Amino acid sequence: MNALSIIRTSCPRFSALLLAAIAMGCGAAEGNDNAATETSPLEGAAAASLAPVALGSAATFAILTETGVTDVAPSVIKGDVGASPITGAAIHVTCAEVNTGKVYSVDAAGPLPCRVTNASFLSTAVNNMVSAYSDAASRLSPNFTNLGAGAIGGLTLAPGLYKWTTGVSISSNVTLSGSATSIWIFQVGGTLNQANATKVILSGGAKAKNVFWQSAGAVTIGTTAHFEGVVLAKTNIAVKTGASVTGRLLAQTAVTLQQNAITQPAN
Repeated sequence: MNALSIIRTSCPRFSALLLAAIAMGCGAAEGNDNAATETSPLEGAAAASLAPVALGSAATFAILTETGVTDVAPSVIKGDVGASPITGAAIHVTCAEVNTGKVYSVDAAGPLPCRVTNASFLSTAVNNMVSAYSDAASRLSPNFTNLGAGAIGGLTLAPGLYKWTTGVSISSNVTLSGSATSIWIFQVGGTLNQANATKVILSGGAKAKNVFWQSAGAVTIGTTAHFEGVVLAKTNIAVKTGASVTGRLLAQTAVTLQQNAITQPAN
C-alpha cells in the first residue's frame, strides 16, 4: 500500500468487504513510521470502541484560554468565549462578534453587555480543559503511529487513535471519513500547522465534536483555511486571516484571531 494512504477507493485484500474495511481503517499499523499497512480486525474493533475525550464544563465554550484572546476585527464567533485566570481585560472580542454566545470573565472587566462574571465556573472549565488534554495525550495503543512522518495532507483518515512523536502538517485537504458516532483522537507531539486555503473535510456523517486534536506545540490554522474539530493545545492557537473553524479552540495559553468565523459544533 502507498506509504501515504489510509483508505483508497478500493482495498484489494478486502474488496468484498469494502465498507467494513473503511470502518476498521484500512491503513497504517502501529509502530511503522514510514509505511501504511491494512489494519487487522482487532485494530478496527479498537478504533470503533474508542471513547471520546470528556470535556466537562469546557464543552460550554467555542473558545477557552488561560491567558486571553486577541482579535483583528471583525470575527464571528458562534458560541461562548472565556478566559481564566487572566483578567477579563485580556479578552479582546466584542459582544457584536460573539453574536450567539456570552463572554465569561473572572472579574468585572471584559466586553459588555454580553459579559458574565463567574470566576468559579471558569476555574472549573479550565481545570476540565487541562484534564481533557491529559486524557487525550495519555491514550494508549494507537491504531496509527507517525503516519506519513506527520504530513497528512491529501489523506483520507479512518476513525481511530493517531500518534505522532513530532509535529503534524496539513499541506493540502485532509478528509476524515466515518459515521456520526466515529471518534478521532490525534496525539501530536510537536506543532500542528494547517496551510493556507486548505480544508479539513468531514465525510460520511462524521461530526466535529468527535474529532480531538491534542497538540503539545503551537497550533496554526492558515489564511482562509477551514478546520474541523476540538483543539486541545498545550500552548497557543493562532487562527490566521479569514480562516474558519467548526469546533472548539481550547488553549492553555492564548488564542489569536484575525477576521475569523468560529462555530461551536452541535451536540
